[in-house]
Amino acid sequence: MNNYLSMLSDTLFGFAALFLLTKVLGKTQISQLTPFDFISALILGELVGNALFDKEAGIPEIAFVIILWGVLLYLTEIITQKWKRTRAFMEGSPDIIIYRGKLIRDTMKKCKLDLNHLQHLLREKDVFSIQDVEYAILETNGKVSVLKKAANQTPTKHDLKVATHDVHLATTLINDGEIIYDNLKEKNLTEEWLIEELHKQDYSSPKEVFYAEYIKDKQLFLLPFTNREHKRFK
Repeated sequence: MNNYLSMLSDTLFGFAALFLLTKVLGKTQISQLTPFDFISALILGELVGNALFDKEAGIPEIAFVIILWGVLLYLTEIITQKWKRTRAFMEGSPDIIIYRGKLIRDTMKKCKLDLNHLQHLLREKDVFSIQDVEYAILETNGKVSVLKKAANQTPTKHDLKVATHDVHLATTLINDGEIIYDNLKEKNLTEEWLIEELHKQDYSSPKEVFYAEYIKDKQLFLLPFTNREHKRFK
């Protein structure tokens, strides 16, 4: 029994420590996974796993491993930010795999990228033919950035000479029946205004609303908890 309690405490500590480490290192360790970050994650997981199942290792040993590896990652991040020349070595560099509509086979071979995989990456960018691509760059995280040929690019409002309007960020005012007062205050809105807007759409209380979204100059968007919308129109 004591053995299980020890494993439980070690696992909980390891989980909390790793979570804290990801917060300290920043989001790039997760969202922009480079080859170096991938190796770091594998090694860190292996070190923590070995510490968890080693009978002679406890919370102090796990803490030492996590702190040591975290310091190394943090120092590496500082080095790559301060000395630009180290970035290509530590994080890799983007490679052009399509240049002016032509495949750069030597680059694809160097990156271990075959044609089928390239087509898969292009389809993720809504490109279904290599003929539509003017430039394609293989990023350090393994994704492809694509610049289509002029004839295949989506026209913008500027190209069509259509009048543009200001863009406003959507704000959640009600979530799961509860008013989010911080968002109301941020948008200089009041609870009285919100209740009035609910009444306009036949809702008597925020508790009837699962989700409410506010965008300036637009009607308040509401989603009910149940199929109340169908009942209202019967």
